[in-house]
Amino acid sequence: MAEQDIRLPKTRKLEKPSPLRAGMRTDITGKPIKNVILLSLPDREFNLLRPYLEYVDLPHHRILHEAGDRIEFAHFLNQGLASLVVITSDGRSVEVAVVGKEGMVGTPLAVGLDRGPYRAIMQISGDGLRVNSDVLTETLVSASELRVILSRYVLMQGLQVAQIAACNRLHEIEQRLARWLLMCQDRIDSDLLPVTHEFLAQMLGTGRPSVSLAAGVLQRAGTIENVRGSVKILNRKDLEDAAC
Repeated sequence: MAEQDIRLPKTRKLEKPSPLRAGMRTDITGKPIKNVILLSLPDREFNLLRPYLEYVDLPHHRILHEAGDRIEFAHFLNQGLASLVVITSDGRSVEVAVVGKEGMVGTPLAVGLDRGPYRAIMQISGDGLRVNSDVLTETLVSASELRVILSRYVLMQGLQVAQIAACNRLHEIEQRLARWLLMCQDRIDSDLLPVTHEFLAQMLGTGRPSVSLAAGVLQRAGTIENVRGSVKILNRKDLEDAAC
C-alpha cells in the first residue's frame, strides 16, 4: 500500500465505521471492537496489535494513569467517557479534555513519551481494549497508518485542550455547560448523560450552585431535563445554539 500524505488536516474527525465493519473486528476472545481508531486501521496493522489487546471493564472513577507517572497501558475505549484533568495545588481538579470511543487514552506514547501532565480518569463507566505501552511503541515502528492516525488524534486533542482553556477563560457558565454536554453526548451516543451537578462543577472548575443555576436556565428553555443523577438532552440544536 502506498505511503499516505501525512500532512495534518485542520479539524477533520476520524470517520465512524460502518456497522458491518464494526461487526467484523473483535479481540482474540471474540468481544466486538467499537473504538474508531482500531476500526480505522488496515487489516495488517490491526493484526499486529490484536494478539496484545486486552479487554477491560472501565468503571466510574477508574484511574487509567496519573500525572507524571509512567503510562503502563494505552486504552482504546469502546464505550464510556474518560477525562484528562489537571490537579491544582489546592487539590481541585479541572478537566482539560475528554476521550470516548473516538480516541485513545495515553497519547504521550504516540509521540515517544512515557509520561503525561494529566490524570486520566473514567467519568462515565464503560469498557475498552488496552495494550502494553512497550508493545504499542514497538508496533508504531512498522505501522505507518497507525502513526498517521495517532498523529492526527494528538493534534485534535491539542485543539480540544486549547478550546476548553479559552472557553473556561472567556465564556459564561451556561455556555460552558452546554459545550460540555454536547462533547459528552458525541462520545457516548446517548441523550441521557449519567452526570451530577457536583461532577459537572468539578469538570468545569466552578461551584455547584453556578452549575445548578445554568442547568436550570437550560431546563426552563426546554433544552435539557435535570433528572436525578443525570441530565437528559431534549433539544440538541438549542443546546448547540447555547454553547460557546
